[in-house]
Amino acid sequence: MQKNKTLGSMLIVAGTTIGAGMLALPIASAGLGFSTALFMIILMWALMTYTALLMLEVHQHAEPHATLNTLAKQWLGRRGQVVANFAMVFLFYALCAAYIAGGGGQLQSKLNLALNMELAPQTGSIILAVVVATIVTLGTSTVDKLNRVLFTIKVFVLGSLFFVLTPYVRGQHLLDMPVQQGLIVSALPVIFTSFGFHGSIPSIVKYVGLDIKTLRKVMIAGASLPLVIYVFWQLLSLGILGQANLMASSGLQGFVSSVSEIVHSEQVSTSVSIFADLALATSFLGVSLGLFDFFSDTLKKQNNKSDRIKTALVTFLPPLGFALFYPQGFIMALGYAAIALVVLAVFLPVAMVWQQRRSALTQGYQVRGGNTGLAIAALSGAVIIGAQLLQMVGIVPAIG
Repeated sequence: MQKNKTLGSMLIVAGTTIGAGMLALPIASAGLGFSTALFMIILMWALMTYTALLMLEVHQHAEPHATLNTLAKQWLGRRGQVVANFAMVFLFYALCAAYIAGGGGQLQSKLNLALNMELAPQTGSIILAVVVATIVTLGTSTVDKLNRVLFTIKVFVLGSLFFVLTPYVRGQHLLDMPVQQGLIVSALPVIFTSFGFHGSIPSIVKYVGLDIKTLRKVMIAGASLPLVIYVFWQLLSLGILGQANLMASSGLQGFVSSVSEIVHSEQVSTSVSIFADLALATSFLGVSLGLFDFFSDTLKKQNNKSDRIKTALVTFLPPLGFALFYPQGFIMALGYAAIALVVLAVFLPVAMVWQQRRSALTQGYQVRGGNTGLAIAALSGAVIIGAQLLQMVGIVPAIG
């Protein structure tokens, strides 16, 4: 049973990480060249895996059901709790609204085609939100089982894409270097957010229990699987199109069209479309599960049917409302997602571990690196926020 939970938790981490944002990676890193993009991807993986382990160090001295709300209050006081809550709610509501709007649109077009009729524009978003809310309300075990099925299909689709596209990779394309130095700065926030899964860590700790050895395996393996897939994905996208053609692609659709033209196959477009749907579904499940457990803890709700339904309403109604009536506002808010994620996944774990190590609770598991590791992680977070701000004010080029 424990092995089952361990595998399922690894796939929740990986499924939350490998979201629709993976499809934006080739466009975002097109101007870097393969070797530079690979170096930055490995750096961001190392940073996010390190801070995930820091979260485990904090969790070992708390209750198994503790969420970021509880942990931040315990170690950083009321102000730290407010910062943590704001970052969590802002980031996850924005992500959920984007998933509902984007996934709802995709579902809407498929329903119209299947039923041969024009449904109301909001139908797809409402159906998607209700289905995911129902699954999450049933509990982490249900999310785990469904996520395993979706993740398996996703890996199969990716495998078929790799099989079809690998013969078209050209070695000379992988030798390209960065077009301009500013693009390295611009790509940092995009690559960083591609490894975001930290909001689901409390849910996984609650599900697995406070077994640090098992949880370390979950975090390291769960984060490493996306790393491997991202490297192969970069190898294919840059190796097939080359830097110039990839930079000329106008967004995701342009990227898919360019690849389809080169391989002369509609299967590529179909496979990418299926992958995008599955990536969105697994990410939406992981993100909404983390938000659900966060609200359950913050609002002091019990684990009974009535309270879980109330928590689900708080979790899903606001992003559904914004996705239906103000979708552009949340799409704009996603531009600040990297900043909120730095606070959530870097600054807060570093600050909590710093306080914990200064207290009497110094026994038990400690992440290697000491205070030097904490300082490097904090500095890295500041650099990522700086890169995002520079892009917003137009000092470095916008990408993606």
